[in-house]
Amino acid sequence: MSDQNQGVTADLVGLTADIVSAYVSQNALPVAGLPDLIASIHSSGLGQPNVAEPPKQEPAINPKRSVTPDFIICLEDGKKFKSLKRHLAVHCGLTPNEYREKRGLKRDYPMVAPNYAAQRSTLAKAAFEC
Repeated sequence: MSDQNQGVTADLVGLTADIVSAYVSQNALPVAGLPDLIASIHSSGLGQPNVAEPPKQEPAINPKRSVTPDFIICLEDGKKFKSLKRHLAVHCGLTPNEYREKRGLKRDYPMVAPNYAAQRSTLAKAAFEC
């Protein structure tokens, strides 16, 4: 590390210590929260955002109940669809595989309601026979 970088790092450590001591002198803070406070202030001084893991979003409905004969219920917002793929792309910004991975679903989790798939299959077979 160059002398200039060492000087900047030393200044940042000193500044972080000053901010932490000023904060702790005016606010109640549990001892367990001190390392997080120091890391947050230090990363702010470096110009790096303090990236916290986003909270895990709970599904709108139990995944086991999301597939009904006539509808697939979206786990993101709880809305009913015959086909889920377009809704996921437009409103959730997810592909079917990303959706399955995000929600911990099996690879064979359907994106189309069973009755709708059967109806489409029947139509396709009828069109093929003509």
